[in-house]
Amino acid sequence: MTEEAVWIKAGSLKLEGLYNELPGDRAVLVTHPHPLYGGSMLNNVVDSVIKAYGRHGHTTLRFNFRGVGKSEGDYGEGIGEQDDVAAALTYLLERGKPRMGGVDLAGYSFGAWVNSLGLARFSTARRLILISPPVAFLDFSFLGPSPKIELVIAGACDEFAPEDQVRRMAGSWNPHARLHIVADADHFYGGTTSEIETVLDQYLCET
Repeated sequence: MTEEAVWIKAGSLKLEGLYNELPGDRAVLVTHPHPLYGGSMLNNVVDSVIKAYGRHGHTTLRFNFRGVGKSEGDYGEGIGEQDDVAAALTYLLERGKPRMGGVDLAGYSFGAWVNSLGLARFSTARRLILISPPVAFLDFSFLGPSPKIELVIAGACDEFAPEDQVRRMAGSWNPHARLHIVADADHFYGGTTSEIETVLDQYLCET
């Protein structure tokens, strides 16, 4: 898969992104982990999500939040980053993706938090995939029930997204959501990202 380097306009800022366009209307936007802890769009988990969706015929877009890599601006404490996601969703629409049905919004760690924070305003997001939502590190108490939350993935040894806490909260977000726990994985999924791809492969085949 060959991704094209693109620039996304977010207000007065320009954000760097990587875009791969495939035929059809299916698309995914993937958001990365915490900017203050080395998170970027080149993260290993983000890579795995992009690969899985690409295999299933989805146009893919990932980008660096403000202040990361070559993206302009400074860390926005989750507020400015919601504007970044909104801008990236607009970018997809401007590229004609998707014309029908909405886009999948997949976020890992901090990215899952930002996507959840802005869920009410992300009207073109069809469904949310939350990977290691850091419920023990960031406040998720704002997040009420939503049928858009369809898949939650976490590691069995994740101190930022503890299995018992994620199970409890995922049930309140959407009792029908799929929950997958990756055995022996911590928050960073070293050596275990192939299982994330397998879970997504199955999910995308069945939905």
